Amino acid sequence: MDVNPTLHESGQKRPAETGTTGDSIATVVHASSSLARSRLLVPILALLSIFVLLIVTTLFMYLLPQSIEVIALVQGCLLVLGIGVISHTVYRIRQQLLHPLDRLRTWSQRIRAGDLETHIELPARGEFADLIQDINSLTDELHLLTDEMDSRVSEQTDHIADKSRSLEILYDIATSLTSAHSMDELLEQFLDTLMILVDARGASVRLLDSQQHTRLVAHRGINEDALEEEQLVDVNRCLCGLITQHGGLGIQKGLDACNQHLSCELIVDGCEELVVVPLQYQDRVLGVYNLFLDRPSRELGKDARDLLNSIGKHLGLAIEKARLDDNARRLAIMEERNMIGNELHDSLAQALVSMRLQTKMLGETLFKKDIRHAQDEVRSLNTAIDDAHSSLRELLANFRSKMDERGLVYAVHDLLYTFKQETGINTFVHCNDSTEHAGLTPAQEFQVYRIIQEALANIKKHSDACNVRILINRLPKDGCNILIEDDGQGIEDEIVETSPGEHIGLSVMRERADAIQGELQIESEPGEGTRVLLHVPASSHVENNKPE
Repeated sequence: MDVNPTLHESGQKRPAETGTTGDSIATVVHASSSLARSRLLVPILALLSIFVLLIVTTLFMYLLPQSIEVIALVQGCLLVLGIGVISHTVYRIRQQLLHPLDRLRTWSQRIRAGDLETHIELPARGEFADLIQDINSLTDELHLLTDEMDSRVSEQTDHIADKSRSLEILYDIATSLTSAHSMDELLEQFLDTLMILVDARGASVRLLDSQQHTRLVAHRGINEDALEEEQLVDVNRCLCGLITQHGGLGIQKGLDACNQHLSCELIVDGCEELVVVPLQYQDRVLGVYNLFLDRPSRELGKDARDLLNSIGKHLGLAIEKARLDDNARRLAIMEERNMIGNELHDSLAQALVSMRLQTKMLGETLFKKDIRHAQDEVRSLNTAIDDAHSSLRELLANFRSKMDERGLVYAVHDLLYTFKQETGINTFVHCNDSTEHAGLTPAQEFQVYRIIQEALANIKKHSDACNVRILINRLPKDGCNILIEDDGQGIEDEIVETSPGEHIGLSVMRERADAIQGELQIESEPGEGTRVLLHVPASSHVENNKPE
């Protein structure tokens, strides 16, 4: 009974062994052929033969000590012959391998230097003869293709040279729309381009917000002492605001009208003219570019003014596109939240399996008529059901609560309004930034919103507070700080410093802060209330600190 499987196994292995043997033979034949073509086979075989003879004569020296002089003489002849064969082999290697490689290296250096007409000297025979012939043929083809390409490039260059400077700059703007990581980065990227275009002394870009203020996004050459006052400006204060309301290219002589609202000069030593370029999308002005010139703008010519207007329209389109992209990302996040909320239904499966096992154990206990253990199983089953039901309802409530599409600030206002209606606790919220999103990305907004939500849930359950305060402080360059504070009974130090898993609410808040590379601190003393401090870094810092 054991013979057939063995035969069958041998029958399966034999073709593989045959194929392996055939490959080995083919490899040996190919290597022999290569050595023969390079005239190295005979010297190598001769060296092997001399080596074998030396070993044999050494053995005879031990077997025939009386003939040691003759054997030594023979070995000396073999060594002399071996040295001659080695010298001949080295000569062949230099002629057949090293010299062709030197010629190939010289050819590659000339090719890199741009000499496409160079050729490699073709040896009469050897392993490299066919290869060098093919390389020379490819070099000729490359030379023909390069000449043809140079001719076409020359034609295209002459064609592109006929385009105006304005089209070149607009093309640069169009190609940069996909490379910029954010809208602010895109606007700052073209400050230098516009300054070079009009030979400006300084420049700034401002965006209009929903509170009828213009926000400073980027700048060049502005007095550092005036930056804080220039961060947020009312639209009715100066020419920048008037252009955002009425559109059109604005020109102002000097900076006296701007300096009267500041405690110092906007530009050190002033400028000749201020040119305000609207960033316009369709009929809406979204912001302005300010260019500070040391000469009258009329010297730039009418074409330059038309170009500035065109640039403003293109950048206005880019701003609108960035806004739509942000809205699309926010919508995707909301849809994903709803999907997670729906999928939480599936998480009941594990709880049901556990309960099913407990039910089975309960049935076995009842079958044994062990009433005491049966009651314990019933209590355990009821506890598991209550815990699963409570956890599921809480998770579903958190996941399905919709964040306001207008941004974090509006969402926090709505959250506190609902919190006050449910608990009667007095609430207060303040944000120092006039934008709806507090300078955060959609992903950062989502996690911050969840942390605030979890903090309010803890206050509702455990604090017995009378007042709750939330402060959102946007920093100019370093992200955003969020403070959640209550005047309740506080948290014990052991709970604040507990390890993850023992108090789920605090652990979840820390995990959400870590997800956006934020820093979360919880300060509390019994009877003195609780302070939750969250620092969210700027989105650019988060990108730079990502692991590679």
